[in-house]
Parts: sequence; structure tokens; C-alpha cells
Amino acid sequence: MLEQLMGLIQDHSQEAVVNNPSVPNEHNDGVMQSILGSIMGGMSQQAQGGQGGLGSLIGLLGGQSGMGGNGLMSNPMVAGIAQNAVAGIMDKFGIHNAAAQSLVASVLPSVLGSMISKTNDPEDNSFNMSSILGAVGDGKIDMSDVANIAGSVLGGNQSQGVLGSLLGSFLGGGK
Repeated sequence: MLEQLMGLIQDHSQEAVVNNPSVPNEHNDGVMQSILGSIMGGMSQQAQGGQGGLGSLIGLLGGQSGMGGNGLMSNPMVAGIAQNAVAGIMDKFGIHNAAAQSLVASVLPSVLGSMISKTNDPEDNSFNMSSILGAVGDGKIDMSDVANIAGSVLGGNQSQGVLGSLLGSFLGGGK
């Protein structure tokens, strides 16, 4: 999953990172790695009890947040990821605040939007709820909690389309 996420970051970073005069070319890969680390760290923190908890993460990945594109930046979890990414880029690469903020604001919503879209596309298996929660949960996610949270996020309806089937397969529905 990390390779696929890094691929999305690379796909969405051409203008904001590679063609950005504020980012020296020797730091392009490092900046993208920093964004990857911030995304994974933020989702991991959320999965392990951050504000809104696992339900917020499942809702975001399931497209239940109702926010597409740059609207994602108003999601508290995404805003936290953005803050961490900006701070990391400034600290590690000496890029000034305005440039780091602009870069992250350009890349992060596109990457997360693509990730959410792919997670919910039954024809695309590059991302799925199982691999994401496995990667960010670090083995600490209780599957009964996931089932209860998914039920509440999905309104208790077992036939909730793509997200429901993804969670069903994640929770062992395909035994």
C-alpha cells in the first residue's frame, strides 16, 4: 500500500514539488517522502484513537465526509496531516512556511481524493479498506470495533454498496 500511496504522491507532485523553484531538485524525493510520512502518521494516529477515532478515518476513506478536492482540507484529520507535513518540510529541507503551505495545500487534497476514490472503486484494487487499516492500525485495531463503527458510519444498513462490501470482506465476510 505504501508504494501505491507514494505513486499517487509522485503523480500529484509534478507542479507543486518538482517544478517548484522553492524546492531544490535534490530535495524533491525527500519532500514527497515527508508527505507520505505525514499521511501515514496522521491516519495511524487517527486509527489508534485520535479525535474522532477510527470512525472518522473510516468515514473519510469511505467518502462519507462529503468533502471532495480542496474541501478535504477543512477535515480536522486532514488539517492535522497538513500541519505535520508543512512542519516536516520546513524543518527537514529549510523551505519557508508560505512555500511549504502552498505545496502541501496543492498536493495533499489531490492525493487523498485519489486515494478515497480508489478505495471506493470496486474495479480498482490498488487501495482497499483492509490494506489501509492494516497499515495504519499497526495490529492494534479491534475488528469488533471496526464492525460497530462501520455500522454507525453507514447508518446500520448492511447494504451500503462499495464501502459495505469492502468492510464485509475486511471483516471476514468472504470466508
